[in-house]
Amino acid sequence: MDSISYKTVYANKQNIKKEWYVVDASEKTLGRLASQIASALIGKNKTDYTPHADNGDCVIVLNAGKVKLSGTKLQDKEYITYSGFPGGQKRINASDLVNKKPIALIEEAVKGMLPKNRLGKEMFRHLFVYDSNQHPHEAQQPKELKTK
Repeated sequence: MDSISYKTVYANKQNIKKEWYVVDASEKTLGRLASQIASALIGKNKTDYTPHADNGDCVIVLNAGKVKLSGTKLQDKEYITYSGFPGGQKRINASDLVNKKPIALIEEAVKGMLPKNRLGKEMFRHLFVYDSNQHPHEAQQPKELKTK
């Protein structure tokens, strides 16, 4: 009987190759877009996905202020922050947040879908969100990320 040994190959810093992707967020639904961006940041779209390694890609999001929310979420959805001090709770609804800081909608949605640990913070650093149609990452030659 032949002894065939199979070895599972895990991704590590030496064999990870990061790709760059660009996404146009105009007229896309926030949650669906955020889940596809988070999947690319985590690396689940790759065949060598490893849960304990950051083998995800870098994602550039354009036109962040033109993302749409379904139903009445633009008026009803609230983002709550708390400083830890008495009276330090602040609430802002989605329409005010789009007017004040349009990139925050996509950043908050994607951040909530990433792991809540050091690895998730490192993955979040590979997300670049812009409100305009221009970005300063042309040298990386980003490809179009297929979104539904």
